[in-house]
Amino acid sequence: MRTMVSVLALAPNNAEALRWTGIAAQNLGDHAAAVDCFRRALIALPDDVDLQIGLGVALYYREEFDEAIRCLRRACELTPGSAQAWYNLGEALKREARTAEAIDALERTLAIDPMHAPARVQLARAHASVGHADLAVRELREVLRREPENAQAWFALSNLNTIRFDARDTSRLRMAYGRSGTMPEDHDMLGFALAKALEDQGGYVAAFDVFAQVNGSRRRYEHWNARGERARVETMLQALADWLPPPPSDRTFGAEVILVVSIPRSGSSLVEQILASHSMVEGANEIKDLPQTIDAETLRRGMAFPLWIPAADARDWRRLGEEYLARTARWRERAPQFVDKNLVSWYLVGPALAMLPAARVVVVRRDPLETCLACYRQWLTGDAGFAYNLDEMADYCVDFWRLTRFWLKKFPDRVCDLEYETLIAEPEPAIRRLLDFCGLPFDPACLEFHRTERTVLSAPSAAQVRQPLQRNTARAYRYGDKLDGLRKRLRDAGLPVNETHGDPG
Repeated sequence: MRTMVSVLALAPNNAEALRWTGIAAQNLGDHAAAVDCFRRALIALPDDVDLQIGLGVALYYREEFDEAIRCLRRACELTPGSAQAWYNLGEALKREARTAEAIDALERTLAIDPMHAPARVQLARAHASVGHADLAVRELREVLRREPENAQAWFALSNLNTIRFDARDTSRLRMAYGRSGTMPEDHDMLGFALAKALEDQGGYVAAFDVFAQVNGSRRRYEHWNARGERARVETMLQALADWLPPPPSDRTFGAEVILVVSIPRSGSSLVEQILASHSMVEGANEIKDLPQTIDAETLRRGMAFPLWIPAADARDWRRLGEEYLARTARWRERAPQFVDKNLVSWYLVGPALAMLPAARVVVVRRDPLETCLACYRQWLTGDAGFAYNLDEMADYCVDFWRLTRFWLKKFPDRVCDLEYETLIAEPEPAIRRLLDFCGLPFDPACLEFHRTERTVLSAPSAAQVRQPLQRNTARAYRYGDKLDGLRKRLRDAGLPVNETHGDPG
C-alpha cells in the first residue's frame, strides 16, 4: 500500500496506479479511499468493467446502495458475459431484499459459469429468503455433489432449520470438520453444521461439545466488550431515571412506525412476519436507520450517548424524527406503516419515542434459558459477539431484561410486552392484542402469516416463518446438566427461567 501511495504521488492521475491503490485500500477495509481511487481511475477508463465492479462493491460497503447497484449494472452492460459482474450484482440485490432481481442475476452467473459455487450458494439463500426452501436445498445439494466439503454450502443447509441431516450427512460433516488445514472460518461453519447434524441424530450432549468448540473459536475473532455493555445500560438507567421527552408539537407524528425489539432468536422475525401479513404494513427486515440517526446526532453534539438526551428539546427530537422518516421512506411506498426490526434498537426505545411520539414499540421476549441456548446454537454476526460465551450471553440477557422493563414502566401506553411462549400457545388472542396495540384493524391474513410472500433476510428464520406455529419449541432440557451453570446465572439475576419441557418426541 505504501508503495502504491508513493507511485500516486509521482503520477496522481495514473489509472493503473489508482486501480491497484483502490484494490489495496479495499482489501484493508478502507472503502472510502477505494471509492475515491476507483472514481478517479474511471475518468480515464470509463468502460473498464473491473473498475466498475470495484467501485460498486466499495460503494455497497459504504452503504451507498443505489449508486453501488448502478455501477454493478453498468459492469453487466459493458460485459454481459462476465460471471463476476453478474455475481456481484446478484449479491448486492439480495442483500437489499430485491430478491427477484437477485435470483435473475445469480442465475445468469451460473449460466455463464455453472461451477461458480459462491453464486449457487447465494442463489440458494435467495430462494430460502422468499420461502422456496426446496429450491434452496436443491442448489446446496448440487454444490455439495461437486464439492463435498464446501463449508458455505453445509452451513447454509444447516441454517434452513427446516431440514434434518441424516446419518450419512453427519458422517461427511464429521470427516470434513476433523480435517486439518481448513481455514478457521470454514472450520467453524462446518462445526455449526456438524453440531446441528448431531442434534438431528439425537446426540445433544455431543452437539453441545461441538458448539462449545466453535463458539470458543469464534470468540477469538469477534470483539465483545461485556463490561462496556453493562456500563452502557447502567448509564442509561441512571441518566434517564427522571427523564421524559418534552411534549411534542404533534402527538400523531411517527404513527407510521412499528419498532420490534428483542434479543436474536426470540421470535422477532415471527412477529414481523405476522405484522407484515397485514394489508397496511410492510416488513423492512433488520434496517440500521434508527441507530445510524442516533449515532450521527451523537457525533454532531460531541457528547457521549446517552448523556446528551436530557438536553435535547422538542425541536431536536422532531428534526431527528424527520431524518429517520426520510431515510426509511422507501418502506412506506406500498403500505402506510412499516416494521423496523433492528435487534440493537432495544437500547434506543426512549430516544425513538421522543423522535416519533406516535410510534409503537413491541418488545419480544422468550424464556431466557431458551434464548441464550438458541443464540449459542446459531452463528450470529454483526453486533452479536455476546453469543459466543454463555456467561456473556446471560449478562446480555439480563441487561436486555432490565432496560426493556425500564422502558415499559416509562412508556406503558407505547411499549408492548409480547412473550413468545404466549404467542405460540394462544396465537389468535395474542395476535389480536398485538394488532390492537399497533392501531391496526384485525386482518385474518395475520393468522395465516406463513402464507405471506415476502423476503425474510434473517437466514435462520426465513424458512421457519413459512410454517404454521410450532408449540413445542423448548429444547434446553435435552442437554442434561450442560446448561446448569447458565440456569443458575439467570436465576441468580432474578430472571424468570421456565423449566417446562417441550415434547421429547
